[in-house]
Amino acid sequence: MPIEEIPLLRASKNLLAFSAGVDSSALFFLLIEHGISFDIALVDYGMRLQSQEEAAHAQALAKQYGQTCHTVTAPKFESDFEAQARHFRYQWFESLIAAHGYETLLTAHQLNDRLEWMLMRLTRGAGVSELVGMAPHEERAGYTLVRPLLGVTKADLLAYLHAHAYPYFEDESNDDLGYERNRFRQAFSDPLIAEFGQGIHRSFSYLAHDKAILEAGFSLGVHTHELFLLHLKHPDLAPKAADNVLKKLGYLLSAPQRQEIAEHESMVIADRWAIARSKTHLWIAPWRSVSMPKPFKEHCRTLGIPPKIRPYLYEEGIDPRSVSAPSCSAHQSLDPVHNINQSKLRYNFFEK
Repeated sequence: MPIEEIPLLRASKNLLAFSAGVDSSALFFLLIEHGISFDIALVDYGMRLQSQEEAAHAQALAKQYGQTCHTVTAPKFESDFEAQARHFRYQWFESLIAAHGYETLLTAHQLNDRLEWMLMRLTRGAGVSELVGMAPHEERAGYTLVRPLLGVTKADLLAYLHAHAYPYFEDESNDDLGYERNRFRQAFSDPLIAEFGQGIHRSFSYLAHDKAILEAGFSLGVHTHELFLLHLKHPDLAPKAADNVLKKLGYLLSAPQRQEIAEHESMVIADRWAIARSKTHLWIAPWRSVSMPKPFKEHCRTLGIPPKIRPYLYEEGIDPRSVSAPSCSAHQSLDPVHNINQSKLRYNFFEK
């Protein structure tokens, strides 16, 4: 069974998000078969009796193949389990990546997962980029997220494990219809994949191509610290550009928030992100509320820096000239987080 990104993975230090279930177990043994070295990371949510057995299995498997197995026990989440678990999981993965120098994080999402996500977004209102959802290859801050199995069905992965007598665990929580994802899986995505899998796989390829064309309508001009200045070929692209950047920073915009960006030139999202736009430019920065001297504010005004962006510049000592709209002339096309100018453009206004 082929998997994507083999040359990249052979040249990288890889970390596999492992659960001991069907998908991650299949990816584990596929990576072994392809001669790709990696370590594994498992989160124990402590919600099932067999979770400790799964953690022990992961440790034994890693020892057998000369790998490091990282494990962690998650705290108890009182509400919104799926969202909180995902946030905890990726924070932990990223801490491992930073501590051990991993370059690539591998997840075992497959074609059924991709369709499941698409159908869930479709019922809430979504555009092309949101419907496409997961990408096989995604640059994030400090590492690359790779999903090598997006073109493979769950049935194929299960058949592969059975054919080779590879061990895996069945997660009984996948049958719990209290989770929205499970309801979509059982009622829609799994039956559709079983009957129309090849066509659905082709459709995702076409949609990914359309998404790339759409996202070519905005490009990164400047990225310094946590501030982004993007060029927009059309003002209607502001919500999509903001969503693209924030998603890779770990924040997912809701449909009302995307609508707010479309309708207003300046806003604060979730008391965390300041977003401002003109007809041709979009600024994104952490929201700050600080007192600024009048000369600094006037300097920013003459440069066209939106008011909600100015406090972050002042607090971080960033030269306002470096993030004024005219400085965005040498636009970097494609992915607004992949092609990042990482230079630290520090500047203390009152030392000049």
